[in-house]
This record gives sequence, C-alpha cells and structure tokens, in this order.
Amino acid sequence: MKIVTANRLSDGRVIYAGVDNQPVEGLDQASTLDDATAEIVLAEVAGRPDIFVNPYLVEVQDRTPSGRDRLKERIRSAGPTVGHSVAGGVG
Repeated sequence: MKIVTANRLSDGRVIYAGVDNQPVEGLDQASTLDDATAEIVLAEVAGRPDIFVNPYLVEVQDRTPSGRDRLKERIRSAGPTVGHSVAGGVG
C-alpha cells in the first residue's frame, strides 16, 4: 500500500492526500492506496501546485512508513525538527 505526501505551499508543513484527495496533516488521515490508484492520485495532486509541493509516493504498512525511506518519513510525519533543541548555545 502507498500514500501520497508533499509539503503544503502556504507554510511548508508535511501533508498527505486524504479522502477525495484533500490535504490532511495527519498520517493517520492519509488515504492508503494500491499501486494503480496511488499513481492516479499522485498525478491529480501534482496538478495542484497551489497546495501540494513536490508530491511523491511512500510505501506504508498499517499506516506506518516502510521501505527504504521509512526513517525519513517517520521523522517527517512527526513534525518540524527545527526549534525543538534544548535552549543554550555555543558560548
């Protein structure tokens, strides 16, 4: 199974294609698709650059990223990695 993911044009956040190919923020809201349907959905959201920036397919198993990019996709689905570090700095 696959999902379609991208970044949202307005704020750069990770989004997914959900029901009726509408953008959703949660991985749990993303539509899971067979290979043929995934290609169709990818083409449709790619035609909406005002919302979906650089959409691509991700392999999932039970709504969890799998395949070779699984670590990258788990990090992306957890949200921004900037701004979460402990306060302090180089002295």
